[in-house]
Amino acid sequence: MNPAYISALSVLCGSGIGALASIATTRLSQRHQDEIRRRTQEHARRERLFVEFIDSASHAFVDALTHTSIESPSKLVPLYATMGKLRLFASEETVAAAEKVMNRLIETYYTPKLDLQTRPAVDPSSDILREFSEQCRAELAGFASPHRMKGQRLGVAADHSTSTTAPEHPAAAAYQ
Repeated sequence: MNPAYISALSVLCGSGIGALASIATTRLSQRHQDEIRRRTQEHARRERLFVEFIDSASHAFVDALTHTSIESPSKLVPLYATMGKLRLFASEETVAAAEKVMNRLIETYYTPKLDLQTRPAVDPSSDILREFSEQCRAELAGFASPHRMKGQRLGVAADHSTSTTAPEHPAAAAYQ
């Protein structure tokens, strides 16, 4: 083979390898940016959902402390709606903590009411949202951690499909 051909072929191969490296680097960078954007959006969605539940539960708890029974079930509808959203997006541990809040809230409606004129003793167990809030903080901290296994949603076993990200639920788009 002619040395000029070998030289030209070497230049073409080097250019091809350089172009492939550039394309691969761009593709990897774009995938990484997309993953960061998706995780940031998911984190923000969960955060909004947790705050929505805490707000709804707080309002319902005040109502439960001042009323002897559930006079208007419509006061609990926003809380049940938020609970359904939690079941879609939150970990099993967070949903379990939210269910405890719901049960404690319903129980509070049927317990003897506090006399708000006297100063009640501070009881740490009266904070019905403490466990839920701590679980939310742990979930958000774990979700933001870059050391999570690929393809594994927080609190849910790894998906055995070939996808590395959890599929977007149809209802998820409506809540973004």
